[in-house]
Amino acid sequence: MNRILLILKGMAMGAADVVPGVSGGTIAFISGIYEELIESIRSIDVNAFKLLFKKGPIAFWETINGNFLFSVFLGIGISVLGLSKLISYLLENEPVLLWSFFFGLILISIFSVGGQINQWKKQGIAAIILGCALSYYVSIATPTQGPESTLVLFFYGFIAIIAMILPGISGAFILLLLGAYSTIIQIVNSFRTSLTEVDLASVGFYGFKLLVFMAGCLAGLLAFSRVLSWMFKHYRDTTLALLTGFMIGSLNKIWPWKETIESRVAHAGKENEAIVPFIQENVWPWNYDNLNDVEKMLSIVPDKNPEILAAVMVMTAGATIMLILDKYSPDNE
Repeated sequence: MNRILLILKGMAMGAADVVPGVSGGTIAFISGIYEELIESIRSIDVNAFKLLFKKGPIAFWETINGNFLFSVFLGIGISVLGLSKLISYLLENEPVLLWSFFFGLILISIFSVGGQINQWKKQGIAAIILGCALSYYVSIATPTQGPESTLVLFFYGFIAIIAMILPGISGAFILLLLGAYSTIIQIVNSFRTSLTEVDLASVGFYGFKLLVFMAGCLAGLLAFSRVLSWMFKHYRDTTLALLTGFMIGSLNKIWPWKETIESRVAHAGKENEAIVPFIQENVWPWNYDNLNDVEKMLSIVPDKNPEILAAVMVMTAGATIMLILDKYSPDNE
């Protein structure tokens, strides 16, 4: 049962990581596995590999908490491969409801994470302000249009995974800022399609790109997990305040009602070429149904119904799920 729960939590992390603006680290934190995840990743070091050669794979597996890591990352992998197409569809066709769900979830999780701070000191207040400002600045930064080159996939993976394990900082949005989000999603979707069609040439081509990206993710995880582990051991309250600030600042990015200011062509010249939003601004729900000239001309969003009642219901569902995860987290057990 514990394995199944860990896989489900990993799937929730993977689903969150696919959405630009939502962090899988937030899901890990509110589901009670965040610190164990960081410590388990940190344990993969030179000493662990020495143990592998001295005492064998079983001792190595136990040292790195292998069952835990395997279950969580299996869930993440299942979710990314299985839900990337669904998330892309929802982002395009039901953006208000999708953002509303995560907005409610993260809004409540702010109180959950902040509530774990034992003492509020000056450095904690400074940390929460810093985290909020940094996360907000990232959320309003203008995305770039990065190259679709295999050589930079390792770098994308290294940078994105650091953001993905930080609650409140979205790895998917960092990829968006780097101009690599649509590239990675295309690679994942193409790899899944080639598997179902048993196209071995495409499996090898897109599989290699995924491996390069995952190698960057692994390198970033191993490097940054040590930093986070040290921070939690020596400055736990300050670290929690910083992460709380990250989540507060990220609310700007996941506000459900957005107006597209500028668009761009994704995958130009390819079969899946499409016009997608590039720069967006938040608007009040009662102004959401007023299409601007860019959206009217390009017909980016066919239906601009603000769906206020449905959005509130979905927000409530997201908040309820967070409360359930928090109630049955390992810490509370």
